[in-house]
Amino acid sequence: MQSPILGQAYVARSVNAAANRLVNLYPEIIPEDGLGTAFLQRAPGLRLLATVGNGPIRGLWQFGGYGYVVSGNELYKLNSLFVPTLLGTVTGSGPVSMADNGVQLSIACNPDGFIYNSLTNVLTQITDPDFPGAVTVGYLDGYFVFNEPNSQKLWVTTLLDGMVIDPLDFASAEGSPDNIQGVAISNRECWVIGTGTTEVWYDAGTADFPLLRLQGAFNEVGGMSPYSICKLDNSVFWLGQDSLGNGVVYRSNGYNAERVSTHSIEWHIQSYSNLSDAIAYAYQQDGHSFYVLTFPTDSKTWVYDVNTDSWHERASWVNGFIRHRSNCHMFFASENCVGDFENGKIYAFDLEVYSDNGDIQPWLRSWSALPPEAKDYKRTTQHSLQLNCESGVGLVSGQGSDPVVSLRWSDDGGHTWSNYHSRSMGKIGEFFKRVIWHRLGMTLKLRDRVYEVSGSDPVKIEITGAELIVSGTNA
Repeated sequence: MQSPILGQAYVARSVNAAANRLVNLYPEIIPEDGLGTAFLQRAPGLRLLATVGNGPIRGLWQFGGYGYVVSGNELYKLNSLFVPTLLGTVTGSGPVSMADNGVQLSIACNPDGFIYNSLTNVLTQITDPDFPGAVTVGYLDGYFVFNEPNSQKLWVTTLLDGMVIDPLDFASAEGSPDNIQGVAISNRECWVIGTGTTEVWYDAGTADFPLLRLQGAFNEVGGMSPYSICKLDNSVFWLGQDSLGNGVVYRSNGYNAERVSTHSIEWHIQSYSNLSDAIAYAYQQDGHSFYVLTFPTDSKTWVYDVNTDSWHERASWVNGFIRHRSNCHMFFASENCVGDFENGKIYAFDLEVYSDNGDIQPWLRSWSALPPEAKDYKRTTQHSLQLNCESGVGLVSGQGSDPVVSLRWSDDGGHTWSNYHSRSMGKIGEFFKRVIWHRLGMTLKLRDRVYEVSGSDPVKIEITGAELIVSGTNA
């Protein structure tokens, strides 16, 4: 029978209910006739593009044919060969928010703000006495739009000049008495996400302050972190909360907030010690649109794939799984560029690189052995398990020349595990190599089994299914 290895991550509060972990793999649906309906493929590795300053990389942005990098307290400009030029210094140590108007780059460092003028090549701190500080910034119809720290106030700069702020150019998001977390510009509208509510504003061209609240576009769902807010798939995504609870991931659907996280994801998120420092970015690769959500304090990264409506873990490895190394993203010079959270390295997401800049990138999949219709909770003898995957992917030499995949299993729902049992995936060119384990024993206790396959060799991983030979008993 086909064992249900394909699918998303779903580890429930009780692993006896679901123990489906998915790390550094994600599913892709096959719309045409093929070997199956879907397969699991390896998440992209990290290919080094440049080292820019000492890091960490706090923000990335591109416009006018250049990439811009906030590394530590320095702003750099990258040319198309990823050669950096130092432009000046900025303040702060956390994430930054950036936007451009075609000439000026606005950098919100919470609370300080900076403007880089690409024509004069000058970086200047905003010193206008009416500038109240900025947490996040966006661009709308010639204005930089930003939210004042610890307030309900939404501001705009003077038209086409981020250095000048009129003292009357603000309004308050007063649909509810909560402070603004952050803003996002989507489809020429400004989403103003507070701690407990969300409002949508538009450019009405009114005197003094040009934006007006859009009537009927009010949600009693707020945000938990300003840096979890980002645009993707013609929508706004964020880590949210309301008056009844928190730790839910939302996306805009029209003017409504639509939940996209699962109960499993929410249980994990709500178990973390700090949700207020969550950061997120979005990117697209091979037609998959990803929302990448990281919790720095708890060192975890979760990824939502819009196109398959599924979640998986993304992780780096330092004596165990930790958060993914990527801290922020820009698409520049035809590369999905991400910055390192610890140093000044900028990488490309590369689907043909199977390591993290030379460090191992382990992958893992765990799943329930039997499909739901076959579970009668009687003991079974598991004769063999064959992993249907692309074989013969070994390298010419070194680690991965004879790549292996390891199998272990749990007969108590994922609480305890067997030893690892490794099999070769085939040396280079061994395309018909079978990855199969025999004599896997009889299930006990819960009379169901959870299998887990994993590996760390720097080779291509494409899993199309798993075939389980099993026989039952009357016990």
